[in-house]
Amino acid sequence: MKFLFDFFPVLLFFVAYKLYGFYVGTAVAVAATILQVALFWLRHRRFENSHLVVLAIVVLFGGATLIFDDPVFFKWKPTVAYWLFAIGFLGSQFIGQRSFTERMMSQALSAPRHVWTRLNLAWVVFFALMGIVNLYVAYNYPEDTWVNFKLFGIMGITLAFVLGQGVFIARYLDDDEAGGEEKS
Repeated sequence: MKFLFDFFPVLLFFVAYKLYGFYVGTAVAVAATILQVALFWLRHRRFENSHLVVLAIVVLFGGATLIFDDPVFFKWKPTVAYWLFAIGFLGSQFIGQRSFTERMMSQALSAPRHVWTRLNLAWVVFFALMGIVNLYVAYNYPEDTWVNFKLFGIMGITLAFVLGQGVFIARYLDDDEAGGEEKS
């Protein structure tokens, strides 16, 4: 459900773009992101750092697109967000006791330190590559293709990546469980 909630502004951008064009889509994305953060705060009485980072980037790059009448700013928005997340995940390897991945997922599963390190570094690589792929599509394909990629391509690649992580985690969890049974 959180995954869909996080894609809510992208979906609204897509619909507004298809109906009214890039600039209306951009304005809708800015408004939807503000609404998303406000709704999350009203429901949980707290902010998620990732939502605040995305909000700042959307307002900055969406605002620049609308003020300067140039869609290139908004096309850079996903890349900047991905690269900031990559830097954050990489930095979490060296700052604090646990990486971002371990902090987010340790309540749901238990895994050895090397598994958390690999998962975290996988997210670093994923975010870095997604930033590059976004720029490639933005600069080498028509605007409509980039908009379709922003919704369907990014969502599909993200789902495939998350499923791949599930397979990776399951492999290690099965080994840990089997090892625990042998020790008994």
